[in-house]
Amino acid sequence: MSWVPIIVLAAAVFLVAAFLLKVNRSGWTLLGATLLFGLTGYALQGSPGQPAAPGIAAERQQVDGELLISARREYFDTSQLPSRWITTGDAFARRGDFAQAAGFYRNATQENAGDLEAWLALGIALVEHGDGQLTPAALYAFEKAQEIDEENAGPRYFLGLSWLRMGEAGRALELWREALRAAPEDAEWRESLALRVMQLEAMSGQGTPQPDAAD
Repeated sequence: MSWVPIIVLAAAVFLVAAFLLKVNRSGWTLLGATLLFGLTGYALQGSPGQPAAPGIAAERQQVDGELLISARREYFDTSQLPSRWITTGDAFARRGDFAQAAGFYRNATQENAGDLEAWLALGIALVEHGDGQLTPAALYAFEKAQEIDEENAGPRYFLGLSWLRMGEAGRALELWREALRAAPEDAEWRESLALRVMQLEAMSGQGTPQPDAAD
């Protein structure tokens, strides 16, 4: 399939969200991350010319560590720094060393089992270390993060991104809709999450957004 229509669509969605729908600049990074992951997932799932070699597919799924960290931080109070273990792990994640990063994030969960961001960071790192695959360990980390705070959309958002990269757009959409329903009305990221739900609905051809997702 041609890349041109997909890239044009992604650019159009970003411009509409940023300038016509007036998404705050703080949400641009998260929106950009969604477009990146969306393009990755659909390219891998829908390209008839994709080589069958696993090494090539894995290489195409590599993402920027800085972008992942910025997207994760959108779901937390930016005025409050994460633990020293997370900060150190982020340094390795920025260099693409997700195996080392996961080790430091795991230390953070052992030091404080109630640290939502540590569990979320661990899940993300384990997915990247697994070349984009949602391993049982990564799934467990996302579930632990969600248990700590049902209202925080971060765990469902990144778990949905993992499913999307594996070609499971339906599962991703279900998780994002759940995250939107559980989100506090005054959450700074709620508006951008609603836009991503609408975008994924349009890209996956699932029709009119549900009332919950459109609010």
